Amino acid sequence: MPDLAPGAPDLSQRRLAAVSAWSRFVEHGDAVEPVVRPEILGSWQRSTSVSLDIGEAPLADEDETSSLWKESPLQVAVERVEADLRRTAEDGDLVLAVTDPHTRVLWTYGGRVMRRKAESVNFVAGGRWDDQSVGTNALDLANRLLEPSMVFSAEHYAPLVQDWVCWAAPVHDPATGRHLGVIDLSTTWDRTHPIGLATARVMARLIETALPHSAHHPTATEETDDPGLVMTLLGTAEVRLDGQRLLLNRRQTEILALLALHPEGLSLEQLHALVYGDQGVTFSTLKAEVSHLRSAVGGQLASRPYKLLMPVSTDVDHVLALLRRGRVAEAVDAYGGDLLPGTNSPALSELAEYVAVAVREALLASPDPDAVLRYAERAPYDAEVVEHCLAVVGREGAATHPAVPLLKGRLAAARDR
Repeated sequence: MPDLAPGAPDLSQRRLAAVSAWSRFVEHGDAVEPVVRPEILGSWQRSTSVSLDIGEAPLADEDETSSLWKESPLQVAVERVEADLRRTAEDGDLVLAVTDPHTRVLWTYGGRVMRRKAESVNFVAGGRWDDQSVGTNALDLANRLLEPSMVFSAEHYAPLVQDWVCWAAPVHDPATGRHLGVIDLSTTWDRTHPIGLATARVMARLIETALPHSAHHPTATEETDDPGLVMTLLGTAEVRLDGQRLLLNRRQTEILALLALHPEGLSLEQLHALVYGDQGVTFSTLKAEVSHLRSAVGGQLASRPYKLLMPVSTDVDHVLALLRRGRVAEAVDAYGGDLLPGTNSPALSELAEYVAVAVREALLASPDPDAVLRYAERAPYDAEVVEHCLAVVGREGAATHPAVPLLKGRLAAARDR
């Protein structure tokens, strides 16, 4: 990669113009559209809650960040091309950073001078560099806009990095198109060079070519075309993200199910109570499970509160929605059986009971023989529903219904249990 040499003589004038526009915006909120690019102005407006006195970026939980990085496909890719990345940083005295989709820094490497500058403002692993945390910067813009972005000098909202210029480019999984994060190159403003943004693009492509071939995460298999997170929880548990099956352990499936069923989000304490109840399990254990899940879903799991950031659908919601609309036969078709049988999550155990009773009561109120027969296949122990259906069919003079002999067989089998 070429050295990013000092910029042209007009850089000082450009910096003065940026400082002037920033000052007008901060002090008076003046319209600065002719001077400031729209994406910069939009970010400034989002950044107004950030203190201008901020001296460093907030840091995410160290263990969570470390776990996320270890399980991320980006780690594999960066390790494969790390020599090239380090050489670029050292030759240009840059600091390079790789983030997740929410602009949490996962990895950095810096040249001698920029490394010290980066460390002084928490431009390090775990640093949160979204514009809500530290104001306008190229990493956040590239993650938001999904296109290469540059932020020069006082285009940064917070003064702590107004001596910097940053170029960032998004990184996508070539196999799935999923957005994984960004790579950013930063140096001092007086070293701005036209090749900076092109270099960021090249670095992003370099990482993309080094990603594991097993799509975006090694737990993904069996591709389909279903978008978003689709969870089957009734009967046999299965989780798919953008059509690809995720191979999760039982506890991870339970945690993901609770997050899917609480789209408003859950605090750490709330999630712990729903998953473990009064079991003696530490918060650290739960954080480790959530960290694995965040990696498995490509970073689309926010913290504070824990919340899924992609479209989510579950067979539980589908069955309950059908029951609310009185479409009992369709609800039974969608009902695969008990919700996560054997779960020791108090919240999921309660939900399992609720769904099972709701389906059962709907059939008792509207005992369609075909629907009851399908239900009996999933709940062969429930003789009462079958018995009630046969009684209703007999009273209504429909004893010749094709399902009746099969229902009688089911009833006899249930009584023999």
